[in-house]
Amino acid sequence: MFEVQVGFLCYNGKYVHTGDPILTADNRSFRYGDGCFETLKVYQGNVVLGDLHFERLLASLNLLHFEVPAHFTKTFFFTQILDLCHKNQVAEMARVRFTVFRADGGLYDPVNNQPCYVIQTWDLNKSVMELNETGLLLDVFPDARKSSDKFSSIKSNNCLPYVMAAMYARQHRLNEVLLLNQYGRVADSTIASVFIVHQKTIYTPPLSEGGVCGVMRKHLLKSDLPFRIIEQPLTIEDLENADEIFLTNAIQGIRWVGAFRDSSYGNATSAILHETLFDI
Repeated sequence: MFEVQVGFLCYNGKYVHTGDPILTADNRSFRYGDGCFETLKVYQGNVVLGDLHFERLLASLNLLHFEVPAHFTKTFFFTQILDLCHKNQVAEMARVRFTVFRADGGLYDPVNNQPCYVIQTWDLNKSVMELNETGLLLDVFPDARKSSDKFSSIKSNNCLPYVMAAMYARQHRLNEVLLLNQYGRVADSTIASVFIVHQKTIYTPPLSEGGVCGVMRKHLLKSDLPFRIIEQPLTIEDLENADEIFLTNAIQGIRWVGAFRDSSYGNATSAILHETLFDI
């Protein structure tokens, strides 16, 4: 989906060659997963859905009790990202990761709550703008459950369940797997929010079910679309009885599912939504 990381990264406002070391063994993200991140797309020199990304990042930092400095504004966020993209000559189409972590020091209890950040860019192939031709093969990751608490919606630097789920998908020749919550209902997938279509209505789990607060998910919920979207808990049986299943994230937009276990699906709704959101 994306190429090798290019050129430079940005560490607390300074450009550093991607191969140069920047973190110590005391880094709190390395030690504890203490922080959060945004994965976003830059297209033709613009941060796609940038307002929603900044809104989510700021909400996460506040929830994690970071002391957000006054200069950390939306303009600062966009400028830091786009300046790095231009420096790496990927402003036409790029995948960007903006990672924030607490300053070094302390054990579980930090000595201060100042945010540090790293921005990375990757050249992104324009094929991510296209709807997948072949439906995804989807199943459930059986070895972990997501909790449903006030931290579950954050894109946390502690991603172990998603890492193991992605490994499980590869080992079992699946395109994606779902993570369930403690009640055995759908939370999200390794890198996406989950939607089903049933009798011309679209359903997606509410954030109280334990899924990450997906930016594309939020955009769909806020948009004026030719479909009704309802937030509702989803069971495995709901997926098996659905007319369609599709997944969304900020990089790939919409991807439709062709098969979940013994059930197969079409992509009529996914195709319409993709055309509607093509310029997003």
